[in-house]
Amino acid sequence: MLHALRTRLSARLLIPGVRALVCGSVVSLPAAADGAPVLPVAPAAPAVSTGAATDQFIVKFKDKTAAGSPMRTESLGKAARNLGVPVTDVRGTAAGARVLRAERTLDAGETEKALEALRGDPAVESAEPDIRMYPTAEPNDPYYPLQWGLLSGGWPGTMNMPDAWSLNRGAGVVVAVVDTGITSHSELNASVLPGYDMMSDPAYSRDSSGRDANRRDEGDWTPPGMCGDGAPASPSSWHGTQVAGIIAAAANNSSGISGVAPEAKILPVRALGPCGGYMSDIADGIVWAAGGSVAGLPANPNPARVINLSLGGNVACPATFQSAVNFAYESGAAVIAAAGNENRPAADASPSNCRNVLSVAALTRTGNLAPYSNYGAAVDVAAPGGNMTQNPADGIVVPCNQGTQAAGAEWRNG
Repeated sequence: MLHALRTRLSARLLIPGVRALVCGSVVSLPAAADGAPVLPVAPAAPAVSTGAATDQFIVKFKDKTAAGSPMRTESLGKAARNLGVPVTDVRGTAAGARVLRAERTLDAGETEKALEALRGDPAVESAEPDIRMYPTAEPNDPYYPLQWGLLSGGWPGTMNMPDAWSLNRGAGVVVAVVDTGITSHSELNASVLPGYDMMSDPAYSRDSSGRDANRRDEGDWTPPGMCGDGAPASPSSWHGTQVAGIIAAAANNSSGISGVAPEAKILPVRALGPCGGYMSDIADGIVWAAGGSVAGLPANPNPARVINLSLGGNVACPATFQSAVNFAYESGAAVIAAAGNENRPAADASPSNCRNVLSVAALTRTGNLAPYSNYGAAVDVAAPGGNMTQNPADGIVVPCNQGTQAAGAEWRNG
């Protein structure tokens, strides 16, 4: 049963669980793909989040640490040493704090370390990141009005993303997409990190090799019977590209759609191909994505803070999956998985039924559970997934590819 875990294709917009995907325009429906990605992006951080990327900090010094005092000077030097970049005392605030500016923007991990150092300084009363906020505004992407799951108001099932974007658009966050790999797409290329191909069996990898640094999606099409007696033929899904697009498609570029976290970086980890993927490859992909060591592979220079698993099998959580998830969790990564598209208890579907996994079910535009979505106490959160069986406009618009087997031209909306 665990020989090859099949892609769950349970569509969901905020984190995993989308089933009704539209590859291309929802209006013309050039290639409706029934079944697809899910998005693993963590909710937008609050204004005082310690996980934000920034180049400035708001620091309240203790009363005895007057401007120009040896303690204040020592604190600034200590901050610079901890950050590894020069730090300048820019100005004071109305509340009596000081604004310290680093020479360059720090990523989320560096920001966290800097705050730990500042807060541990005996001269400092409090410290927080001076994060950037943005106007509550909708992007100019032509297909954004069709992205009902992101809009402000209008539908009960929406996530009201413009308000979240005023606080955080995913800057500094790496999201690993453990899936079929990635194709070249204008909505994504600027956000895609090197990644890795974890598929160990050349018979299924379609690149004439085992594991290597080529994370390109080679197509998961299958001829009749390839995945079992009586199994039908199927075209390539380009599922990894679709998932990545839901997460981080470029915003405000007057083309296509907007991702939920358009400033996040995508780390493609290829572990699925024709007939799905081996659990051992998927588990190693989770560990590698989180920054762990995998024998024979180079270290991942961009450890993920979020790991998306839009895949699964109807089994109890295997020990192999649980071990990989535990490593990612203990490394500080949020592991997010589709609850499943079988209309059955989510407790039956793995890896969403593993401990330390955020299981995501699917909602329709009306805010009700999608008829295909798994359900029950094992579900942690529900997000837009849609249901195109009743209304084509209820689908999730995604960037993808026109190739039926090998990758062809991209679908480029707008």
